Amino acid sequence: MSSRQSSSPVAGTYPGEKCVITLEEDSFHPGGWLISVDGVPSSHIVVGEPRILEFEYMRWIAVGTRAFADDLLDTEKLRITHLGGGACTMARFFADVYPTSRNTVVELDGELARLAREWFDIPRSPRVKIRVDDARTVAESFVPASRDIIIRDAFAGAETPHDLTTVEFFEHCHRGLVPGGLYVANCGDHSDLRGAKAELAGMLEVFAHAAVIADPPMLKGRRYGNIILFASDAELFDARTGDITRELLSGAVPAQHRDDAWVRRFISGARPRRDA
Repeated sequence: MSSRQSSSPVAGTYPGEKCVITLEEDSFHPGGWLISVDGVPSSHIVVGEPRILEFEYMRWIAVGTRAFADDLLDTEKLRITHLGGGACTMARFFADVYPTSRNTVVELDGELARLAREWFDIPRSPRVKIRVDDARTVAESFVPASRDIIIRDAFAGAETPHDLTTVEFFEHCHRGLVPGGLYVANCGDHSDLRGAKAELAGMLEVFAHAAVIADPPMLKGRRYGNIILFASDAELFDARTGDITRELLSGAVPAQHRDDAWVRRFISGARPRRDA
């Protein structure tokens, strides 16, 4: 089935079911659009160009996930679950990179999901399926070993909901992944990096290995920003360190990756979060 959008996007503010959605045209990219949720930039899409990732953190997710998948997973049959969807930028990207993959996007706001389908060239199900639901509820219902990759990129304002950062949540994700599958999370954190440390501590209670990707100022705790967290029972990125380094340094915002040993030193003394 064609992935062509059903109507052209029009800049403006739109009421969602649980948020306010703002659509702005990107003057730097023909066909580019910025989608904000409650005033916070959420997604960026260039119509007809699914591999353009304007947000650097999305590019870091792509670099780390592709390196892992290309080495350790069957890329002809990838099943990827996106907890938090926005306008489906990452699902659209992976559906293009891996044309036989099956991407399921869990988006809380049904109107945002509907508008994204209407405005943008998102591949149709089963390549990209949008499920309107709560990410934690869906994680709790995961069938064991039913997906290869889980990507969490869910926010309420500028924060990830607490119940998507706990040991119990990671246990649900671990159960849902195939043995050696990959969990990825976009963590928005402050300069003290307490949130990232708590999440990584929780992830390492459940998974055997963890790694991170971020730009140097973020890794050194100098500002608020995004740090991408990876976890798996398989070793992360060891075979592709050189390739990953080159890709991360080539971006507009050069980034670095840190391995399991660095993560364990980084989280020393951190306490994982748990469900209330």
